Formats: sequence, C-alpha cells, structure tokens
Amino acid sequence: MATCHMAARGMTLVEVLVALAIVAITLSAGIKAAGGLTVNAQRMDDLMVAQWCAENQLTALRLTKAYPPVGDSDFGCVQLGRQLQGRMVVRPTPNPNFRRVDAQVFDEQQQSIVRLSTVLSRF
Repeated sequence: MATCHMAARGMTLVEVLVALAIVAITLSAGIKAAGGLTVNAQRMDDLMVAQWCAENQLTALRLTKAYPPVGDSDFGCVQLGRQLQGRMVVRPTPNPNFRRVDAQVFDEQQQSIVRLSTVLSRF
C-alpha cells in the first residue's frame, strides 16, 4: 500500500495577487471616506464662523435700537483669524413699522456661506 504524503504548499501567486487587490480596494475606500470627513469638517467650520459673523451684525443692529434705512451695505468680519466679507440688505415690509434685514456672509471666493434674516421694528 503506497501512502502519498502531501507536502505543505504555500499560496500561489494568483492567491497573493487577489489578496493584495482586496487590501488595496479596502484601503482606497478608507482613504476616500477619511477625505470626505475632512471636507465635511471644514464645511462645518466655515458655516459656524459665517453664522457668528451674521449674528454679530444683526445683534449690533438690534442693540443700536435705530430704525435702519432701506438699502444695501457691506461689512467685514474677523472670526478665528479669518477675514470674511458680508452684505447687509434692508428691505421694507408691507407694514411700514417693520423692516426685513438679511445678513449674508461670503467666503474668500465670494461664494455665499450663510444668510440670516430678521425683522426689526420701529419701536
């Protein structure tokens, strides 16, 4: 009776290449997800800083207790070391005792980040 001893054999080249391809695909998906999270975090930071700027402008307008004239004006804002530009737009409403005020903040490329609106009363 002849016994056949099978020698332990290693992985073939094809198996190694398939394993490397799986690892490469997994790593590239992980890197893409991490990049997406970084972009998302930057966008949230931009929104937060722009909202602070707009809220500060509207709050300053409320605190003056002056009835704002209708028209557009530009403002600058420094938050967290960033210089942002904004535009304040004051429009009349159907009731002459109220004015609608929009504060819009732009990034360095002049793209709108956020717009906040409020209504101010004469009294």
